[in-house]
Amino acid sequence: MKQIFALFLLTVAVAIPSMAQAQLLAPQNASSGMQPIDRIVAVVEDDVILQSELNDAVAAIQQQYASQPGQLPPIDVLRRQVLDRLVLMKLQLQRADDQGVRVSDAEVDQAVQNVASQNKMSPDQLHAAVEQSGLSFAAFRQQLHDQLVVQKLHQSVVHDSVSVTNSEIDNLLNSPSYKAGEVHLAHIQISIPSGATAADIQTAQNKAEQALAAVKGGMNFKAAAIRFSDAPDALDGGDLGWRRIDEVPPAFVDTIDSLKPGDVSGILHGPTGFHIIQLIATRAPSKQMVTEYHARQILIRPSELLSATQAQQKAQDLYNRIVNKHEDFSKLAKDNSNDDTTANAGGDMGWFQQGDWGSLIGQKVDQMKDGEISPPFQSEAGWHILQRLGSRSTDMTTQVARDQARQAIGNRKADQAYDDFLRELRSNSYVKILVPELQAPAGSDSLSTDSKASP
Repeated sequence: MKQIFALFLLTVAVAIPSMAQAQLLAPQNASSGMQPIDRIVAVVEDDVILQSELNDAVAAIQQQYASQPGQLPPIDVLRRQVLDRLVLMKLQLQRADDQGVRVSDAEVDQAVQNVASQNKMSPDQLHAAVEQSGLSFAAFRQQLHDQLVVQKLHQSVVHDSVSVTNSEIDNLLNSPSYKAGEVHLAHIQISIPSGATAADIQTAQNKAEQALAAVKGGMNFKAAAIRFSDAPDALDGGDLGWRRIDEVPPAFVDTIDSLKPGDVSGILHGPTGFHIIQLIATRAPSKQMVTEYHARQILIRPSELLSATQAQQKAQDLYNRIVNKHEDFSKLAKDNSNDDTTANAGGDMGWFQQGDWGSLIGQKVDQMKDGEISPPFQSEAGWHILQRLGSRSTDMTTQVARDQARQAIGNRKADQAYDDFLRELRSNSYVKILVPELQAPAGSDSLSTDSKASP
Protein backbone atom coordinates (compact mmCIF):
# COMPACT_ATOMS: atom_id res chain seq x y z
CA MET A 1 0.00 0.00 0.00
CA LYS A 2 3.00 2.35 0.39
CA GLN A 3 3.27 2.52 -3.38
CA ILE A 4 -0.44 3.32 -3.66
CA PHE A 5 -0.05 6.17 -1.18
CA ALA A 6 2.88 7.57 -3.13
CA LEU A 7 0.91 7.44 -6.37
CA PHE A 8 -2.05 9.19 -4.77
CA LEU A 9 0.13 11.95 -3.38
CA LEU A 10 1.88 12.50 -6.71
CA THR A 11 -1.44 12.60 -8.56
CA VAL A 12 -2.97 15.13 -6.23
CA ALA A 13 0.16 17.27 -6.32
CA VAL A 14 -0.47 18.07 -9.99
CA ALA A 15 -3.66 19.96 -9.33
CA ILE A 16 -3.82 20.79 -5.64
CA PRO A 17 -1.82 23.34 -3.60
CA SER A 18 0.99 21.53 -1.78
CA MET A 19 0.09 23.04 1.59
CA ALA A 20 -2.77 20.58 1.89
CA GLN A 21 -1.36 17.43 0.32
CA ALA A 22 -0.32 15.84 3.59
CA GLN A 23 -3.92 15.44 4.64
CA LEU A 24 -5.14 13.71 1.54
CA LEU A 25 -4.56 10.13 2.57
CA ALA A 26 -4.12 10.41 6.31
CA PRO A 27 -4.88 6.94 7.74
CA GLN A 28 -7.48 6.85 10.43
CA ASN A 29 -6.42 5.95 13.96
CA ALA A 30 -4.64 2.96 12.96
CA SER A 31 -3.99 -0.41 14.15
CA SER A 32 -4.70 -0.30 17.84
CA GLY A 33 -8.09 -1.47 18.94
CA MET A 34 -7.90 1.03 21.82
CA GLN A 35 -9.20 4.49 20.90
CA PRO A 36 -7.67 7.28 23.04
CA ILE A 37 -9.87 10.04 24.37
CA ASP A 38 -9.77 12.84 21.80
CA ARG A 39 -8.97 16.42 22.71
CA ILE A 40 -8.91 19.83 21.07
CA VAL A 41 -5.37 20.93 20.24
CA ALA A 42 -6.17 24.21 18.46
CA VAL A 43 -9.01 26.68 18.03
CA VAL A 44 -9.19 28.22 14.55
CA GLU A 45 -11.77 31.02 14.47
CA ASP A 46 -15.04 29.15 15.13
CA ASP A 47 -13.62 25.71 14.31
CA VAL A 48 -11.27 23.33 16.11
CA ILE A 49 -8.53 20.83 15.30
CA LEU A 50 -8.64 17.56 17.21
CA GLN A 51 -5.72 15.50 18.40
CA SER A 52 -6.93 12.67 16.16
CA GLU A 53 -6.79 14.93 13.09
CA LEU A 54 -3.23 15.92 13.92
CA ASN A 55 -2.20 12.33 14.61
CA ASP A 56 -3.66 11.14 11.32
CA ALA A 57 -1.93 13.86 9.30
CA VAL A 58 1.42 13.24 11.02
CA ALA A 59 1.03 9.51 10.33
CA ALA A 60 0.44 10.26 6.65
CA ILE A 61 3.73 12.18 6.42
CA GLN A 62 5.59 9.45 8.30
CA GLN A 63 4.16 6.85 5.92
CA GLN A 64 5.16 8.96 2.92
CA TYR A 65 8.76 8.96 4.20
CA ALA A 66 8.71 5.44 5.64
CA SER A 67 11.71 4.42 3.51
CA GLN A 68 13.66 7.57 4.46
CA PRO A 69 12.65 8.41 8.03
CA GLY A 70 15.91 10.24 8.61
CA GLN A 71 14.74 13.04 6.32
CA LEU A 72 11.98 14.02 8.72
CA PRO A 73 12.63 16.56 11.48
CA PRO A 74 12.28 15.62 15.15
CA ILE A 75 8.74 14.57 15.97
CA ASP A 76 7.95 17.74 17.93
CA VAL A 77 8.97 19.90 14.96
CA LEU A 78 7.05 17.68 12.54
CA ARG A 79 3.88 17.95 14.64
CA ARG A 80 4.12 21.75 14.63
CA GLN A 81 4.70 21.82 10.87
CA VAL A 82 1.71 19.57 10.22
CA LEU A 83 -0.45 21.57 12.62
CA ASP A 84 0.46 24.70 10.65
CA ARG A 85 -0.87 23.03 7.51
CA LEU A 86 -4.08 21.98 9.21
CA VAL A 87 -4.65 25.48 10.59
CA LEU A 88 -3.98 27.05 7.21
CA MET A 89 -6.40 24.64 5.55
CA LYS A 90 -9.12 25.47 8.12
CA LEU A 91 -8.62 29.20 7.55
CA GLN A 92 -8.86 28.83 3.78
CA LEU A 93 -11.99 26.68 3.99
CA GLN A 94 -13.62 29.20 6.31
CA ARG A 95 -12.76 32.09 4.00
CA ALA A 96 -14.04 30.14 0.99
CA ASP A 97 -17.32 29.45 2.81
CA ASP A 98 -17.67 33.14 3.66
CA GLN A 99 -17.19 33.98 -0.04
CA GLY A 100 -19.74 31.42 -1.20
CA VAL A 101 -17.24 29.08 -2.87
CA ARG A 102 -18.98 25.78 -3.60
CA VAL A 103 -17.94 22.43 -5.08
CA SER A 104 -20.57 20.09 -6.51
CA ASP A 105 -20.79 16.33 -6.12
CA ALA A 106 -20.16 16.04 -9.85
CA GLU A 107 -16.86 17.90 -9.48
CA VAL A 108 -15.79 15.58 -6.69
CA ASP A 109 -16.82 12.58 -8.82
CA GLN A 110 -14.60 13.89 -11.61
CA ALA A 111 -11.70 14.38 -9.19
CA VAL A 112 -12.11 10.79 -7.97
CA GLN A 113 -12.12 9.62 -11.60
CA ASN A 114 -8.94 11.61 -12.28
CA VAL A 115 -7.13 10.12 -9.29
CA ALA A 116 -8.22 6.64 -10.34
CA SER A 117 -7.24 6.99 -14.00
CA GLN A 118 -3.88 8.60 -13.25
CA ASN A 119 -3.07 5.70 -10.97
CA LYS A 120 -4.27 3.21 -13.63
CA MET A 121 -7.25 2.08 -11.58
CA SER A 122 -10.97 1.96 -12.01
CA PRO A 123 -13.05 3.96 -9.51
CA ASP A 124 -14.02 0.69 -7.82
CA GLN A 125 -10.37 -0.30 -7.45
CA LEU A 126 -9.57 3.12 -6.02
CA HIS A 127 -12.46 2.75 -3.57
CA ALA A 128 -11.12 -0.62 -2.42
CA ALA A 129 -7.54 0.68 -2.12
CA VAL A 130 -8.63 3.63 0.00
CA GLU A 131 -10.70 1.43 2.30
CA GLN A 132 -7.83 -1.05 2.56
CA SER A 133 -5.52 1.78 3.66
CA GLY A 134 -7.73 2.42 6.68
CA LEU A 135 -9.37 5.62 5.42
CA SER A 136 -13.09 5.59 4.76
CA PHE A 137 -13.99 6.47 1.20
CA ALA A 138 -16.41 9.10 2.48
CA ALA A 139 -13.53 10.78 4.30
CA PHE A 140 -11.39 10.53 1.16
CA ARG A 141 -14.12 12.26 -0.87
CA GLN A 142 -14.48 14.95 1.79
CA GLN A 143 -10.76 15.68 1.69
CA LEU A 144 -10.85 15.87 -2.11
CA HIS A 145 -13.82 18.23 -1.79
CA ASP A 146 -11.86 20.46 0.57
CA GLN A 147 -8.86 20.52 -1.78
CA LEU A 148 -11.10 21.57 -4.67
CA VAL A 149 -12.62 24.34 -2.52
CA VAL A 150 -9.13 25.68 -1.79
CA GLN A 151 -8.31 25.54 -5.50
CA LYS A 152 -11.36 27.64 -6.30
CA LEU A 153 -10.48 30.10 -3.53
CA HIS A 154 -6.99 30.41 -4.98
CA GLN A 155 -8.42 31.03 -8.46
CA SER A 156 -10.80 33.66 -7.08
CA VAL A 157 -8.06 35.54 -5.24
CA VAL A 158 -5.74 35.45 -8.24
CA HIS A 159 -8.45 36.36 -10.75
CA ASP A 160 -9.41 39.44 -8.78
CA SER A 161 -5.88 40.70 -8.29
CA VAL A 162 -3.73 39.60 -11.25
CA SER A 163 -3.68 41.00 -14.78
CA VAL A 164 -0.94 41.11 -17.42
CA THR A 165 -0.59 43.82 -20.07
CA ASN A 166 1.08 43.65 -23.47
CA SER A 167 3.52 46.30 -22.28
CA GLU A 168 4.65 44.05 -19.44
CA ILE A 169 5.18 41.20 -21.91
CA ASP A 170 7.19 43.45 -24.24
CA ASN A 171 9.27 44.75 -21.34
CA LEU A 172 10.07 41.23 -20.17
CA LEU A 173 11.02 39.92 -23.61
CA ASN A 174 13.11 43.01 -24.39
CA SER A 175 14.83 43.08 -21.03
CA PRO A 176 18.61 42.45 -21.15
CA SER A 177 18.16 40.13 -18.20
CA TYR A 178 15.52 37.98 -19.97
CA LYS A 179 16.61 34.38 -20.27
CA ALA A 180 14.82 31.55 -22.03
CA GLY A 181 14.80 27.95 -20.89
CA GLU A 182 13.63 26.10 -17.80
CA VAL A 183 15.09 25.26 -14.41
CA HIS A 184 14.20 22.63 -11.82
CA LEU A 185 14.51 24.21 -8.38
CA ALA A 186 14.13 23.39 -4.73
CA HIS A 187 14.15 25.92 -1.91
CA ILE A 188 14.25 26.47 1.81
CA GLN A 189 12.20 29.43 3.00
CA ILE A 190 12.46 31.04 6.42
CA SER A 191 9.57 33.45 6.62
CA ILE A 192 9.47 36.78 8.39
CA PRO A 193 6.16 37.48 10.16
CA SER A 194 4.00 40.41 9.15
CA GLY A 195 5.06 43.54 11.05
CA ALA A 196 8.35 41.87 11.98
CA THR A 197 10.62 43.48 14.56
CA ALA A 198 14.40 43.59 14.25
CA ALA A 199 14.53 40.65 16.66
CA ASP A 200 12.13 38.65 14.44
CA ILE A 201 14.29 39.30 11.38
CA GLN A 202 17.44 38.30 13.26
CA THR A 203 15.78 35.09 14.49
CA ALA A 204 14.78 34.19 10.93
CA GLN A 205 18.26 34.96 9.62
CA ASN A 206 19.85 32.80 12.32
CA LYS A 207 17.60 29.89 11.32
CA ALA A 208 18.52 30.39 7.65
CA GLU A 209 22.21 30.31 8.59
CA GLN A 210 21.64 27.06 10.50
CA ALA A 211 19.93 25.55 7.46
CA LEU A 212 22.73 26.59 5.09
CA ALA A 213 25.36 25.28 7.50
CA ALA A 214 23.52 21.94 7.65
CA VAL A 215 23.49 21.66 3.85
CA LYS A 216 27.16 22.61 3.59
CA GLY A 217 27.86 20.07 6.31
CA GLY A 218 26.48 17.28 4.14
CA MET A 219 22.76 17.18 4.92
CA ASN A 220 20.65 16.30 1.90
CA PHE A 221 18.91 19.45 0.63
CA LYS A 222 15.50 17.78 0.67
CA ALA A 223 16.03 16.70 4.27
CA ALA A 224 17.15 20.22 5.19
CA ALA A 225 14.02 21.69 3.60
CA ILE A 226 11.83 19.31 5.59
CA ARG A 227 13.68 20.19 8.79
CA PHE A 228 14.12 23.95 8.46
CA SER A 229 11.77 25.42 5.83
CA ASP A 230 8.40 26.88 6.81
CA ALA A 231 7.11 27.15 3.22
CA PRO A 232 3.92 25.24 2.40
CA ASP A 233 5.98 22.77 0.35
CA ALA A 234 8.47 22.09 3.17
CA LEU A 235 7.27 18.55 3.82
CA ASP A 236 7.64 17.84 0.10
CA GLY A 237 11.34 18.63 0.37
CA GLY A 238 10.94 22.18 -0.91
CA ASP A 239 10.68 20.92 -4.50
CA LEU A 240 9.43 23.71 -6.79
CA GLY A 241 9.45 21.50 -9.89
CA TRP A 242 10.28 22.73 -13.39
CA ARG A 243 9.57 26.35 -14.15
CA ARG A 244 10.67 28.74 -16.86
CA ILE A 245 13.44 31.12 -15.94
CA ASP A 246 11.12 34.04 -16.64
CA GLU A 247 8.84 32.76 -13.85
CA VAL A 248 11.60 33.06 -11.25
CA PRO A 249 11.52 36.28 -9.20
CA PRO A 250 13.94 38.71 -10.89
CA ALA A 251 15.91 39.17 -7.67
CA PHE A 252 16.91 35.48 -7.78
CA VAL A 253 17.61 35.06 -11.52
CA ASP A 254 21.24 36.23 -11.43
CA THR A 255 21.96 33.90 -8.53
CA ILE A 256 20.40 30.92 -10.30
CA ASP A 257 22.30 31.81 -13.48
CA SER A 258 25.56 31.46 -11.57
CA LEU A 259 24.74 27.97 -10.28
CA LYS A 260 25.45 24.60 -11.87
CA PRO A 261 23.05 21.67 -11.41
CA GLY A 262 23.40 20.42 -7.85
CA ASP A 263 24.74 23.75 -6.53
CA VAL A 264 23.14 25.54 -3.60
CA SER A 265 22.91 29.32 -3.30
CA GLY A 266 23.81 31.42 -0.33
CA ILE A 267 21.11 33.06 1.78
CA LEU A 268 18.89 35.35 -0.31
CA HIS A 269 16.75 38.03 1.33
CA GLY A 270 13.34 38.33 -0.34
CA PRO A 271 10.19 40.30 0.47
CA THR A 272 8.73 37.49 2.60
CA GLY A 273 11.87 36.21 4.30
CA PHE A 274 15.13 34.39 3.68
CA HIS A 275 15.62 31.80 0.94
CA ILE A 276 18.18 29.15 0.03
CA ILE A 277 17.87 27.75 -3.49
CA GLN A 278 19.18 24.57 -5.06
CA LEU A 279 19.45 24.25 -8.84
CA ILE A 280 18.58 20.63 -9.62
CA ALA A 281 18.66 20.70 -13.45
CA THR A 282 18.24 22.95 -16.51
CA ARG A 283 16.56 22.62 -19.91
CA ALA A 284 17.38 24.73 -22.97
CA PRO A 285 14.57 26.33 -25.00
CA SER A 286 13.62 24.69 -28.28
CA LYS A 287 12.14 25.94 -31.52
CA GLN A 288 8.35 25.68 -31.42
CA MET A 289 7.00 24.29 -34.71
CA VAL A 290 3.30 23.47 -35.08
CA THR A 291 1.19 22.04 -37.90
CA GLU A 292 -1.62 24.26 -39.14
CA TYR A 293 -4.47 23.24 -41.43
CA HIS A 294 -6.59 25.15 -43.94
CA ALA A 295 -10.06 23.72 -44.42
CA ARG A 296 -13.68 24.57 -45.16
CA GLN A 297 -16.88 23.01 -43.98
CA ILE A 298 -20.62 22.77 -44.39
CA LEU A 299 -22.60 22.28 -41.16
CA ILE A 300 -26.21 21.08 -41.13
CA ARG A 301 -27.89 21.45 -37.74
CA PRO A 302 -31.08 19.66 -36.73
CA SER A 303 -33.84 22.08 -35.73
CA GLU A 304 -37.55 22.24 -35.05
CA LEU A 305 -38.06 22.27 -38.80
CA LEU A 306 -35.37 19.69 -39.59
CA SER A 307 -35.22 16.40 -37.72
CA ALA A 308 -31.93 14.65 -36.97
CA THR A 309 -32.64 12.12 -39.71
CA GLN A 310 -33.48 14.85 -42.21
CA ALA A 311 -30.31 16.75 -41.28
CA GLN A 312 -28.23 13.65 -41.94
CA GLN A 313 -29.96 13.09 -45.29
CA LYS A 314 -29.47 16.74 -46.32
CA ALA A 315 -25.75 16.52 -45.50
CA GLN A 316 -25.49 13.32 -47.55
CA ASP A 317 -27.27 14.94 -50.50
CA LEU A 318 -24.90 17.93 -50.40
CA TYR A 319 -21.89 15.60 -50.24
CA ASN A 320 -23.14 13.74 -53.32
CA ARG A 321 -23.66 17.03 -55.21
CA ILE A 322 -20.06 18.07 -54.43
CA VAL A 323 -18.37 14.74 -55.11
CA ASN A 324 -20.53 13.25 -57.89
CA LYS A 325 -21.96 16.31 -59.60
CA HIS A 326 -18.92 18.52 -58.97
CA GLU A 327 -21.02 21.42 -57.71
CA ASP A 328 -19.18 24.32 -56.11
CA PHE A 329 -18.41 23.69 -52.41
CA SER A 330 -18.23 27.39 -51.62
CA LYS A 331 -21.64 28.19 -53.12
CA LEU A 332 -23.31 25.23 -51.41
CA ALA A 333 -21.77 26.33 -48.09
CA LYS A 334 -23.10 29.89 -48.51
CA ASP A 335 -26.58 28.61 -49.38
CA ASN A 336 -26.87 25.75 -46.87
CA SER A 337 -24.37 25.81 -44.03
CA ASN A 338 -25.68 26.61 -40.55
CA ASP A 339 -22.27 27.67 -39.24
CA ASP A 340 -22.61 31.43 -38.81
CA THR A 341 -18.84 31.95 -38.52
CA THR A 342 -17.92 30.39 -41.89
CA ALA A 343 -21.03 30.22 -44.14
CA ASN A 344 -20.65 33.69 -45.66
CA ALA A 345 -17.02 32.88 -46.49
CA GLY A 346 -18.03 29.79 -48.42
CA GLY A 347 -17.30 27.58 -45.41
CA ASP A 348 -13.68 28.77 -45.18
CA MET A 349 -12.30 28.05 -41.68
CA GLY A 350 -8.95 29.76 -42.31
CA TRP A 351 -5.67 28.39 -40.98
CA PHE A 352 -5.95 26.69 -37.59
CA GLN A 353 -4.16 24.30 -35.27
CA GLN A 354 -5.52 20.83 -34.73
CA GLY A 355 -7.52 21.48 -31.58
CA ASP A 356 -8.88 24.92 -32.46
CA TRP A 357 -12.19 23.63 -33.86
CA GLY A 358 -12.59 20.81 -31.34
CA SER A 359 -11.04 17.37 -31.09
CA LEU A 360 -13.35 15.65 -33.61
CA ILE A 361 -12.69 18.07 -36.46
CA GLY A 362 -9.02 18.09 -35.48
CA GLN A 363 -8.83 14.31 -35.79
CA LYS A 364 -10.64 14.31 -39.12
CA VAL A 365 -8.55 17.02 -40.75
CA ASP A 366 -5.32 15.41 -39.54
CA GLN A 367 -6.26 12.10 -41.17
CA MET A 368 -7.22 13.65 -44.53
CA LYS A 369 -5.11 14.60 -47.54
CA ASP A 370 -5.03 18.03 -49.14
CA GLY A 371 -8.06 18.41 -51.40
CA GLU A 372 -9.91 15.46 -49.85
CA ILE A 373 -13.59 15.85 -48.90
CA SER A 374 -14.92 13.88 -45.97
CA PRO A 375 -18.22 11.99 -46.05
CA PRO A 376 -20.72 13.57 -43.61
CA PHE A 377 -19.86 12.96 -39.96
CA GLN A 378 -21.74 13.90 -36.82
CA SER A 379 -20.72 16.03 -33.86
CA GLU A 380 -22.71 17.62 -31.07
CA ALA A 381 -23.28 20.60 -33.38
CA GLY A 382 -24.77 18.59 -36.24
CA TRP A 383 -23.57 16.99 -39.49
CA HIS A 384 -20.33 18.20 -41.09
CA ILE A 385 -18.83 17.97 -44.56
CA LEU A 386 -15.14 18.90 -44.35
CA GLN A 387 -12.64 19.63 -47.09
CA ARG A 388 -8.96 19.94 -46.26
CA LEU A 389 -7.41 22.62 -48.48
CA GLY A 390 -3.84 22.54 -47.22
CA SER A 391 -1.41 22.13 -44.34
CA ARG A 392 1.79 23.83 -43.28
CA SER A 393 4.42 23.75 -40.56
CA THR A 394 4.60 27.12 -38.82
CA ASP A 395 7.29 28.49 -36.55
CA MET A 396 5.39 29.61 -33.46
CA THR A 397 8.48 30.32 -31.36
CA THR A 398 7.74 34.05 -31.09
CA GLN A 399 4.07 33.55 -30.25
CA VAL A 400 4.88 30.78 -27.80
CA ALA A 401 7.48 33.05 -26.18
CA ARG A 402 4.84 35.76 -25.75
CA ASP A 403 2.33 33.27 -24.38
CA GLN A 404 4.92 31.90 -21.97
CA ALA A 405 5.93 35.41 -20.92
CA ARG A 406 2.29 36.25 -20.21
CA GLN A 407 1.92 33.07 -18.19
CA ALA A 408 5.20 33.64 -16.36
CA ILE A 409 4.28 37.18 -15.34
CA GLY A 410 0.82 36.01 -14.34
CA ASN A 411 2.18 33.10 -12.32
CA ARG A 412 4.69 35.32 -10.57
CA LYS A 413 1.98 37.84 -9.69
CA ALA A 414 -0.36 35.02 -8.66
CA ASP A 415 2.23 33.49 -6.33
CA GLN A 416 2.84 36.83 -4.67
CA ALA A 417 -0.87 37.69 -4.52
CA TYR A 418 -1.82 34.41 -2.84
CA ASP A 419 1.15 34.55 -0.50
CA ASP A 420 0.06 38.05 0.55
CA PHE A 421 -3.50 36.77 0.93
CA LEU A 422 -2.37 33.92 3.21
CA ARG A 423 -0.17 36.20 5.29
CA GLU A 424 -3.08 38.59 5.79
CA LEU A 425 -5.38 35.67 6.57
CA ARG A 426 -2.95 34.44 9.20
CA SER A 427 -2.44 37.79 10.86
CA ASN A 428 -6.15 38.68 10.99
CA SER A 429 -7.47 35.34 12.22
CA TYR A 430 -7.96 34.02 15.72
CA VAL A 431 -5.82 30.92 16.25
CA LYS A 432 -5.12 29.55 19.71
CA ILE A 433 -2.88 26.53 20.28
CA LEU A 434 -4.04 24.78 23.46
CA VAL A 435 -1.19 22.29 23.81
CA PRO A 436 2.03 23.97 25.02
CA GLU A 437 4.41 21.58 23.27
CA LEU A 438 2.73 22.39 19.93
CA GLN A 439 3.35 26.13 20.27
CA ALA A 440 6.13 27.45 18.06
CA PRO A 441 9.22 29.14 19.47
CA ALA A 442 8.98 32.87 20.01
CA GLY A 443 9.74 34.96 16.94
CA SER A 444 8.64 32.29 14.50
CA ASP A 445 6.22 33.02 11.65
CA SER A 446 4.62 29.66 12.31
CA LEU A 447 0.88 29.48 12.84
CA SER A 448 1.48 27.32 15.88
CA THR A 449 1.25 30.34 18.16
CA ASP A 450 -1.62 32.45 19.37
CA SER A 451 -2.82 34.92 16.75
CA LYS A 452 -4.88 37.94 17.56
CA ALA A 453 -8.57 37.85 16.83
CA SER A 454 -9.96 39.54 13.77
CA PRO A 455 -11.10 43.12 14.46
